[in-house]
Amino acid sequence: MRVSGVYPNQFTFSAILPACANLKDLFSGVQMHGLISKHGFDNHVFVGTGLVNMYAKCGDMLSAQKMFDEMPERNRVSWNSMIVGFLDNEKYDEALLGFKGVLCEKSIVPDEVTASSALTACANMNGGLDIGKEVHSVVFKRGLIASSYVQNSLMDMYCKCGSSEGAVILFTSFAEKDVVTWNVIITGFLQNNNFEEALKYFVIMRSQTILPDEASYSTAVNACAGLAALNQGTMIHNLIMKSGFEENMSLANTLISMYAKCGSLVDAHRVFRAVNDPNVVCWTAIISAFQQHGCSNQAIELFENMLQQGIRPDYRTFVCVLSACAHTGKVMEGFDYFNSVESVHRMKLGHEHYACMVDLLGRAGRLEEAKRFIESMPMDPGPSVWGALLGACRNRGNLEIGKEAAEKLFQIEPSNPGNYVILANIYTRNGKSEEADEIRRQMGVIGLRKEHGCSWIDVNNTTFVFTANDKSHSRTHEIYALLRKFKELLKKRGYVSETQFATNDTEQNKEQSLWLHSEKIALAFGLLALPVGAPIRIKKNLRTCGDCHTVMKYASEIFNREIIVRDVNRFHHFSGGCCSCKDYW
Repeated sequence: MRVSGVYPNQFTFSAILPACANLKDLFSGVQMHGLISKHGFDNHVFVGTGLVNMYAKCGDMLSAQKMFDEMPERNRVSWNSMIVGFLDNEKYDEALLGFKGVLCEKSIVPDEVTASSALTACANMNGGLDIGKEVHSVVFKRGLIASSYVQNSLMDMYCKCGSSEGAVILFTSFAEKDVVTWNVIITGFLQNNNFEEALKYFVIMRSQTILPDEASYSTAVNACAGLAALNQGTMIHNLIMKSGFEENMSLANTLISMYAKCGSLVDAHRVFRAVNDPNVVCWTAIISAFQQHGCSNQAIELFENMLQQGIRPDYRTFVCVLSACAHTGKVMEGFDYFNSVESVHRMKLGHEHYACMVDLLGRAGRLEEAKRFIESMPMDPGPSVWGALLGACRNRGNLEIGKEAAEKLFQIEPSNPGNYVILANIYTRNGKSEEADEIRRQMGVIGLRKEHGCSWIDVNNTTFVFTANDKSHSRTHEIYALLRKFKELLKKRGYVSETQFATNDTEQNKEQSLWLHSEKIALAFGLLALPVGAPIRIKKNLRTCGDCHTVMKYASEIFNREIIVRDVNRFHHFSGGCCSCKDYW
């Protein structure tokens, strides 16, 4: 147009600025700004608003603010552009100041975009609930509460600020609820780890003839993953196929993760194989699944297949493959992959990558080398890095380096009781019971408590939870009778209790306490309650101990059962007397 001799006007620039904004092309946007000034259109309110929006979307909030401040006239759209710009650039305090600025302008009436943006800012900032309630009051007084857009933002704010009760009160008060409204409340429960309520509301939504969309199904599947509820996850997968979403890439990725977290690697792989032209997220999901299930060699093979198909790995992909190397003792391969992150793939290394390398060296028994590796890091080691070293010291019983790693963690995350527990266990393993007791005493002084171990197992769609020395079940007598018989059978096969994993008992009671661990009780119940030949799936909230790991291997052979244990870190598949982790865990 310009080459042909036609001069642009304010409408031309108002059309071209959003193109620069949507392309995030700051260079072209600055050139347009120069032309606008040259042609004298920078005083037009909608051109100025377009410039504010362009700078904001290109991430240059200083220029956006300068342009906004210099505008001789500002309307509601101008204010909204600034507020949304701050929001998109994660400057939540500034977004709220912008909202307050609108309220002070007598000639400008905030609309649903203004209100929704302010609520979203509250939802994403620390301690945003109190301010969010104030915005809620303003929204109500200004008559904006009737907008479904604002209603959903209000519920989202309450959910993200940890007030599920407030979100439910709002949700109940709304006369009409569309699928987006339902999705917001279901997602809110998911974000607050209230997986049962998320699934409950999903079921209620369907009963009220609201057709779930992609987001609904994704949230429900993630809730099943959080509960490790395989049966419910399978049923929702069937609904997805009936609804025509089976080829949706995002849902496929979610389904792979769900099946993996529910202990069904076969189903996770089946979903992956059905995906046409999987993207990096899909590849990473299946690599992570194999890695979490102790099939690290297969995870590395999948990674190599992904590279051969020209798929570029992302940050998370490398975390998975480095973790796979750590759990197979592939030290050289691990360092090759680690070095390729920057040299070949031109990506920045992060704390999780360094933590994987510390874990790799630690599992291989190279603790001094792992310590030197941390000291050579170009960034301050975070809790994941020191935690990996402390975990390796626990596995190897190394007290000297373990104490140093623990002290670092006490400074970084003083409210994490797990670090104190691990150090106390290392002291106990080294025969220093007094020092171990002192660490536990310190926990009491600080007000920290060790998380109580529990295991749960699903039988006939009912979840049964067991704690150590649990006697609450109606079949307790049968459970302990079976455990006694099993123990005697194992001793005849040469089993010796690994008493170093009984940390809080006298020497004579240690062997007995090991047989009261929650996962052994869950195993006995599963053998009694599940059909002969059915796999036994046990979930545990802490890391399973070495003695329980040994007992599970024996049980899989003696009872000819597949036993799948998911602890806080990973899965163990026991079959025929062997574990998928090959005892390298």
